[in-house]
Amino acid sequence: MRTVTVVGASLSGVYAARALRAQGFDGRLVVVGEEPHRPYDRPPLSKDFLTEDADEDRLALTGPEESAGLDAEWLLGVRARGLDARGRAVLLDDGRALSTDGVVIATGAAARRLPGARPAGVHTLRTLDDARALRAGLVAGPRRVVVIGGGFIGAETASSCAALGHAVTVVEAAPLPMLPQLGAEMAAVCAALHRRGGVDLVTGTGVTGLRGATAVTGVGLADGRTLPADIVIVGIGTVPNTAWLAGSPLDLHDGVLCDDGCATALPQVVAVGDVARVGGTRAEHWTSATEQPRVAVANLLAGRTVETVRAVPYFWSDQYGSRIQFAGRRRAGDTVRVVDGGTGDDGPGTSGFLARYERDGRTVAVLAVDRPRLFTRARRELARERNAVAPVVP
Repeated sequence: MRTVTVVGASLSGVYAARALRAQGFDGRLVVVGEEPHRPYDRPPLSKDFLTEDADEDRLALTGPEESAGLDAEWLLGVRARGLDARGRAVLLDDGRALSTDGVVIATGAAARRLPGARPAGVHTLRTLDDARALRAGLVAGPRRVVVIGGGFIGAETASSCAALGHAVTVVEAAPLPMLPQLGAEMAAVCAALHRRGGVDLVTGTGVTGLRGATAVTGVGLADGRTLPADIVIVGIGTVPNTAWLAGSPLDLHDGVLCDDGCATALPQVVAVGDVARVGGTRAEHWTSATEQPRVAVANLLAGRTVETVRAVPYFWSDQYGSRIQFAGRRRAGDTVRVVDGGTGDDGPGTSGFLARYERDGRTVAVLAVDRPRLFTRARRELARERNAVAPVVP
């Protein structure tokens, strides 16, 4: 390969560029990014950046020295609009066609929006520009904030808004926040964290619409209530950025379909990060975005799948001064057992807890709140049961 194009100046895109150089690729490396900003880290957007404990410089993923070492061409502020039928050229919105021998798709995902009009004061939180706009609205004085969605982004943003002194309500359509990820018993612990943080939690009802013509004044609920609001934050999931691939031979279904090694149906095209459905799963977590590129690049350079992603799924979330960490694969029906610390009606105890999810007599997942050392050991135990990356047997 003489040229490799990474489409997406995202976390996974940066890690793919690093992996290409680390694995010996010394040809032309092009990185295409839709946003005009240099690559940045997204997790702080809902936490330290929103509360003004971190500035934009601390978000940067690459410094001047590393950027020079990567020897990449950065095409920022330009959107990819297509991939030719053989995957040998990336088409850009400005009319250019980048001839390339290999492609890494790392275009990530966009925040899902509510249907209908979007009056002033309604925000999503996915990009740096989103975070800038929300932070500007929050510094104008005490606000009534309604967060739609009790998942990771919703909970973290609610926590940050409460820390800034705003009156916050979280609306979650499910009976409990983070129910699919943690199961009912441990999701109840997350609900208790909201209450302990002084946030009102409304569950089991959906949103019917927003109130206000030019500026938002409230959120209408399916149970007939209207919650007054000066600021509304919509955190109802994401949509993978695959529209630019429409018409290509790639299989697209809630992401770019890949095998277990991030390889797509097109030779010399791999996908990583939030946009990639690897082995049937699209994992929207920081760890996946940093672990997949090494395997994807190895397969891209080899021209076939020689390695597969075998890492144990892992995510963390910072909420109301507590760190939630989870590793493994939970299924409905798994038994949950708290093995250290304790939980109660007001949430985890002052020192947190560690819980194990068990199935057929073995641990399949672990959850910790404020028990980082115990969690690290438990996570390593899970990893030892299956190699992080295993070679494919020819």
